[in-house]
Amino acid sequence: MAQTPLLSMTGIEKRFAGIPALSGASLEILPGEVHALIGQNGAGKSTMIKVLTGYHRRDAGTVSFAGQPFEVGSPHEAQSSGISTIYQEINLVPLRSVTENICLGREQRRFGLLDWGAMHAEAERLLATFGIGIDVRRPLMDFNTATQQMVAIARAIGFSARLVIMDEPTSSLDEGEVAVLFKVIRQLKADGVSVIFVSHKLDELYEVCDRVTIMRDGKTVRVAEMDKIAKLELVSAMLGRDVSRADGHATAFDDAQRPKGETVLRARNLKAGHAVRDVSFQVARGEIVGFAGLLGAGRTETARLVFGVDRTTGGSMELNGRPYDPQRPKDAILAGLGFVTEDRKLEGIVPELSVAENMTLSLLPQISRNGVVSEGRQRELVEGFIEQLGIKCSGPNQKIRELSGGNQQKVLLARWLATNPRLLILDEPTRGIDVGAKGEIQRLVRKLADEGLAVLMISSELEEVVEGADRVFVLREGRTVAELEGEAISEDRVLDAMAHGLSTRTEQAS
Repeated sequence: MAQTPLLSMTGIEKRFAGIPALSGASLEILPGEVHALIGQNGAGKSTMIKVLTGYHRRDAGTVSFAGQPFEVGSPHEAQSSGISTIYQEINLVPLRSVTENICLGREQRRFGLLDWGAMHAEAERLLATFGIGIDVRRPLMDFNTATQQMVAIARAIGFSARLVIMDEPTSSLDEGEVAVLFKVIRQLKADGVSVIFVSHKLDELYEVCDRVTIMRDGKTVRVAEMDKIAKLELVSAMLGRDVSRADGHATAFDDAQRPKGETVLRARNLKAGHAVRDVSFQVARGEIVGFAGLLGAGRTETARLVFGVDRTTGGSMELNGRPYDPQRPKDAILAGLGFVTEDRKLEGIVPELSVAENMTLSLLPQISRNGVVSEGRQRELVEGFIEQLGIKCSGPNQKIRELSGGNQQKVLLARWLATNPRLLILDEPTRGIDVGAKGEIQRLVRKLADEGLAVLMISSELEEVVEGADRVFVLREGRTVAELEGEAISEDRVLDAMAHGLSTRTEQAS
């Protein structure tokens, strides 16, 4: 006889400004089950959780919990009803004691006063169930991330949670700490508590989860038992690719092998925290190098190291054959690098400024004198790029927020091209723009590479990487696991590397 689900979400719809974030999505969790919820950026995972926990109100669909219709208006109500969420960024109070964090919102009192003795004992009892013995009177900030995670879990259990949602719980833990966390998860399961485990690390899913729900484009596309779905199938479902139909076509632009120029950037064994563990790659003049990998593979984090946004903790880089170690983005810009970031709206455009002002932000020192911008030089430069890149706008003074996504992206490209870079980093260059504009951007990038620019392109769209790159480096959990070049670049090989990891040896067509 089939188990009655603890949680059932069916036909969930959610729109933001008319744009669907969830389209008939579903999620079912059984009692005492560890259930993986996975998908790429924009798949709908976070929105689904926020609908469940009352952060967002659904537009359509039904939710039942413990056999009853479920409707809450806030995360606090959800917690009081038995659903606790532990976020990737631990949302506790670091300056307060461990006890205060565990008992926050359900303090025990005696004769109208806080009963510290009882609360300390409660905190110690909850942590002891996970084999954690610490001084609960000390501030939370005195302990490492793994212990803070355990405190967050203890707090959830203290609310008599029947369902615990863990959002990327291992992202900042080392291997030993992950082992402790998994022991705790198995203990929760043994106690009848269900867990929704949101993670991008495939090996972890297979180690600790019973079933998996895969989301893509706001829809639930597959539900399976972990021991009955292969890694390659799982990755293919996330990306929407049919491995059986993946061909070996190298590039949609042309099949000719392009001669590469001298190496512009070479990175060896880069390391930075938990996100970048061992990444090596190189980019030559006139070459488009693609970074492929699932969410959390370390692609953007590596690009940030190259551009000096973050600092490396290991490895080395060379730029044009000389040691390269940028301390800040200004160093990278002066060295001839440009970086079109992943989040155009948050980190790229300044919406209230004009097209001209956005385009020349990186050039202000060159087009200014005594702190005053030369309007003539600015206008000449901007009008030249508007014509060259085909930017559709009413003129240089139009506010950039009024432009389409594709034209905003062209302005950001122009911003960096105006600096005459040696290497241009493009992080998700066609995200959020229509099909026509996407093709224009892709053709423009190819033209720039053919003219000698070195391009490092990061894209979550497998087709864009396979068709647009001359060389592809596949990253998996912070490591370079495959290098494919020329006719060796194909969807099935990239997918296989994402799922299983290959050697870092170059696979070239014979």
